[in-house]
Amino acid sequence: MNILLLGSGGREHALAWKLRQSKLCSNLFIAPGNAGSSEYGTNVAIGINDFEAVAECCLLNQIDMVVVGPEEPLVNGIYDFLKAHTQLANLVIAGPSGKAAQLEGSKAFSKHFMQRHGIPTARYAEFTRDTFEGGKQYLDKHTLPIVLKADGLAAGKGVVIATTHEEALQTFESMIIDKQFGAASAKVVVEEFLQGIELSLFVLTDGKDYKIIGHAKDYKRIGEGDTGLNTGGMGCVSPVPFADAAFLKKVEEKVVIPTIKGLQSEGLVYFGFIFIGLMNNNGEPQVIEYNCRMGDPETEVVLPRLKNDLVELFVAMHNGTLKNTVIDFEERAVATIMAVSGGYPGEYIKGMAIEGLDEQLPEDVLLFHAGTIHKNGKVVTNGGRVLAVSAYGENLKDAVEKSKSALGRINFEGMYFRNDIGFEFE
Repeated sequence: MNILLLGSGGREHALAWKLRQSKLCSNLFIAPGNAGSSEYGTNVAIGINDFEAVAECCLLNQIDMVVVGPEEPLVNGIYDFLKAHTQLANLVIAGPSGKAAQLEGSKAFSKHFMQRHGIPTARYAEFTRDTFEGGKQYLDKHTLPIVLKADGLAAGKGVVIATTHEEALQTFESMIIDKQFGAASAKVVVEEFLQGIELSLFVLTDGKDYKIIGHAKDYKRIGEGDTGLNTGGMGCVSPVPFADAAFLKKVEEKVVIPTIKGLQSEGLVYFGFIFIGLMNNNGEPQVIEYNCRMGDPETEVVLPRLKNDLVELFVAMHNGTLKNTVIDFEERAVATIMAVSGGYPGEYIKGMAIEGLDEQLPEDVLLFHAGTIHKNGKVVTNGGRVLAVSAYGENLKDAVEKSKSALGRINFEGMYFRNDIGFEFE
């Protein structure tokens, strides 16, 4: 099969690595890709939201399968666009329809969905400019801390946990009145703060049947000890020690099955990944959010632990035979640590030359590029999150140490990474 993968981050590099291992993969194209993804396929200079160019690429390269990495083209309806194309209607597409992708595209949509289907989640209210004054009164009486979420896509930065009423009101005003996130924060969802430890669960579904393909814990804060600003993710570990068989059974029964049944009952066309962000609240799962794709950097630990042929899984999803597959996991733990640009998640400089990429890594260490490009014969930084180093280990501590050791061989000006990924499980 000829496969087109959309995206340019660490998630897409990890997907390219996994897709290329399949005996079913003849040719792999990555649009637009990064400096690392070209090791596994051909990078194509196409924007992820240029649907006409994506369709043209599919026709030109006789593409059989499209794997959509990021959320934006999914929310914008790339599945529907390609399926409506007379010459591309038979494509295998790993990604849901635009309407189904609203599970991520609109926080309010997802909260209503959970409410309709009895899926445990935090209590919430939603406000717009028209209800701004009522929202201020609501916040003033709300218990602390208060979670405020921009309703739409905000590149992972649209969530604020306010610890004072003053901070909550300032954030609320910045989002709605000052349009901090543009149209994404025209509506704001206010939630109660959930106590517990977070967990990300990943499901592959055809909208009727499903398979759980892995779980992980992501570390969002820039500073060690989970301090400082939120980022797109500073590292990840899998498996998560508290996610034992009993807890995962609860998640499946109380969250996964009702979610899939909800998709069916509402006629939402869904072929692809569901990322379920969970909180373990004293042994009870509660849903924080849905995403309509794999996470980043979760992909960089989930895929190395997934033994199955990913292309075969997508074909089974497309053919309606997913229920007949058996998911097989690597027993070893995997940890990934993200190297980021100085100043991230605030302002940072791009174009810093990266040293040490040519060094031979141990067999149990994987290097995934996140924000890199080739420039003047060198690999240089091209984003806030630059590289993800994943390592296998006999346990999480072992995996983390191997990842840190490998990162010690790499350098670029301003490079920073957290030394304490997995700290609460040591």
